[in-house]
Amino acid sequence: MNILFLCNKPPFPAREGGPIAMNMLIEGLVEQGYSVKVLTVSSYKYPFNPGTLPEEYLESSLIEAVEVDLHVKPIPAFLNLFSGKSYHVERFISKTFRKRLIRILNEQEFDIVQLETIYMAPYIADIRKHSRAKIVLRAHNIEHLIWKRIYDNTPWGPKKAYLGHLWKTLKKYELGALTQVDGIAAITRKDASFFRQYAGPIPVIDVSFGVNLTAFPWPTQREAEPYSLFHIGSMDWIPNQEGIRWFLEDIWPIIIQEKPILKLYLAGRNMPSWLYNGFWPNVAVVGEVSDARQFMLSKEVMVVPLLAGSGIRIKIIEALANGKAVVTTSMGAEGIEYQHGENLLVADNAEDFAQAVLRCYDEPGLIEKLGRNARKLVEKEHNRHTLITELITFYNQLLGQD
Repeated sequence: MNILFLCNKPPFPAREGGPIAMNMLIEGLVEQGYSVKVLTVSSYKYPFNPGTLPEEYLESSLIEAVEVDLHVKPIPAFLNLFSGKSYHVERFISKTFRKRLIRILNEQEFDIVQLETIYMAPYIADIRKHSRAKIVLRAHNIEHLIWKRIYDNTPWGPKKAYLGHLWKTLKKYELGALTQVDGIAAITRKDASFFRQYAGPIPVIDVSFGVNLTAFPWPTQREAEPYSLFHIGSMDWIPNQEGIRWFLEDIWPIIIQEKPILKLYLAGRNMPSWLYNGFWPNVAVVGEVSDARQFMLSKEVMVVPLLAGSGIRIKIIEALANGKAVVTTSMGAEGIEYQHGENLLVADNAEDFAQAVLRCYDEPGLIEKLGRNARKLVEKEHNRHTLITELITFYNQLLGQD
């Protein structure tokens, strides 16, 4: 089986949610003996540098990139208000990318073309014209829902009005694209249920994010710094910024007043200036780290104070695989088959979130219990090999080979 991946950003190096989720499938398919080809967008924000990739990965993925200008341009963004089209999607339409895609489709026959996110859907017509492959949409999120939630959390004003335009036009495009593909692979059961409402007869499966468990061995000794909290995530993603601002302004003061010994570490790429320039007691802004796993292992409790988002939080799954205690919101825990108090702590207002964090240090053995049960949850629900096998079965059904 030959599979072509169209990616809206380079899947390698896999340092944040989207690329990690893409790479999980790419490496998992290669591991099980399938032929993979990757064509990705490269941009100013997510540049593709083949010189930094291992030779083995270059050979197994046959990855190549096309530079696409994804800068937000004020005039086109304003004019988009009068077009009824999704500005989010329009930015990914590139003549150069289309030309390279068509050449690849004419040079090689594929069984499956997988669109990684809805932002690759503008190329469906080209795929239909130049290939007999079945088209699968890999939906990392319900994209318009993320922007709807950002809109809901924004005060009234011009920004809220423009966000309203963005999420409504994205919703129209996203729901319309669902019926243009041959299959949809959602990342959570909840997302899959949503897509089935709008996809008509198009088959939908949920294939969650999985980890290669051999890459996440149990720590051989207690490595974590005592009384240390952490957050790790891409900080150019608006929901992460909003969540951390909420945590620092409304939650952290409650925590630090009760337990001034605690320290919070913030890691992730593209930290905003307001984080570096601000001051919060016992908060260290680390920035991008070279090894996310080692960073996680060096701290005790992960906090994920999300107020918006969709899909599943990849970094939470990795933290659970690392046997970490995690405190998050219902939004952050979406897509995870958790039990509150057993493998996750979930709280949705500032006071409850603060008390959940404090509970980790007031209740003897709770951090260890949560971490132990978290690992068991990942072994049951997020085993990469099992999930890849389910995806292959789905492919075969689409190809009439079940």
